[in-house]
Amino acid sequence: MSNADKPSRAIATTRWWWVRHAPVREDNGCIYGQKDLGCDTSDRVVFEAVGKILPRGAVWYASNLKRTHQTADAIWSAGFPKPATMQHEAALAEQHLGQWQGMNRAAFHASRPVGSHWFAVIDEPAPGGESFMDLYTRVRGVIERINAEHAGRDVIAVAHGGTIKAAIGLALGEQPEKGLAFDIDNCSVTRLDYLAFAGRGSWRLPMVNQQPWIADASHNAMHQPAGPEIATATKLA
Repeated sequence: MSNADKPSRAIATTRWWWVRHAPVREDNGCIYGQKDLGCDTSDRVVFEAVGKILPRGAVWYASNLKRTHQTADAIWSAGFPKPATMQHEAALAEQHLGQWQGMNRAAFHASRPVGSHWFAVIDEPAPGGESFMDLYTRVRGVIERINAEHAGRDVIAVAHGGTIKAAIGLALGEQPEKGLAFDIDNCSVTRLDYLAFAGRGSWRLPMVNQQPWIADASHNAMHQPAGPEIATATKLA
């Protein structure tokens, strides 16, 4: 039997296209987590580039926070065909960072252990908020539901850095801490494919943190450092 004649073992491949929201400028240098802040969608070239690599005919999702809705609107305004609907899923929201929300971001990260990839270790909840494991658990739940509802489709999900890191951790064999090692830049596209087989499934990672506009340095402002990559006077001393 030739390769062309061999039946495929995969029942369906569901392709997830994750887009992180555009940069937030109104945070005053503070941690915002689930605070419902707007974002900067002024660089049309960036959204045109993002639209060129996204599939037509996809099912669209966004979190319940307006910065993801504004980012989706910017992609459509830059020429991408607007879908008939886009569902809002609260489970796709960023990690709730509780009492850390509103704290100076640079000072907070300077107070954390050197080498941290996130706000805290995965099982440490923010006071009055969630841990990264809490985020991972709810993101995993909505991904599994959408995989079942839209098997074999393209799914575009406009979401947040933490949400996408959680999805990567799931795709890496249910290892949420591994997802934290990846950079997820504003407006970047990450693709994760779910292959469903009889009785089981598996993931592959064709593309992580793709920035199709990156060859032109004039658009560097669309990257907003938000984590331990912030250089502080304390760390530089």
